[in-house]
Amino acid sequence: MNLLKQNIEALIFASEESITLKEISVSLKNTFDWEISDEEILTVISELKEKYSSEEFSFELTEIAEGYQFLTKKNFFDIVSALIQHKSQKRLSASALETLAIVAYKQPVTKTEVEQIRGVNCDYTIQKLLEKELIEIKGKSDSPGRPLIYVTSKSFMDYFGISSVKDLPQLKDIHIEQNEIGQPVE
Repeated sequence: MNLLKQNIEALIFASEESITLKEISVSLKNTFDWEISDEEILTVISELKEKYSSEEFSFELTEIAEGYQFLTKKNFFDIVSALIQHKSQKRLSASALETLAIVAYKQPVTKTEVEQIRGVNCDYTIQKLLEKELIEIKGKSDSPGRPLIYVTSKSFMDYFGISSVKDLPQLKDIHIEQNEIGQPVE
């Protein structure tokens, strides 16, 4: 059991993105020819979560984007944020954030639909979001010209720390006073 735990821990640690139960199971099967049930893997993951919940560690095992990943604990946010800002080469421009938000909330969506909402050409922005793997091509539309259909990617979920697009804030939850007109109704 200890060898199984160490291998699952190594897989989660080495994975750049959250790793799913299936990916863990396939890795164990391909390497050791082990037939491990999802329940056994979940038991090990539960033990690892408990181990890393200790104050001794600055990171924890978190379930995210339908998988598992080691993440820094919230009380180390400031120091890690400073490092990321210092090293950040992947900053998104305002136009990239707008385009990404449209794809996230309207997905599946074509480039033409994004351009109709934004009112400007989005070729470059879509290409940059694809390169950064925040969006992906899901297929082709049945409309004339068969344009590509875009959706958010697993990397998008990891980057923003959500499990699914259902976890995105709802527009009704966003309240910006500076855009209000008239007197508030009581």
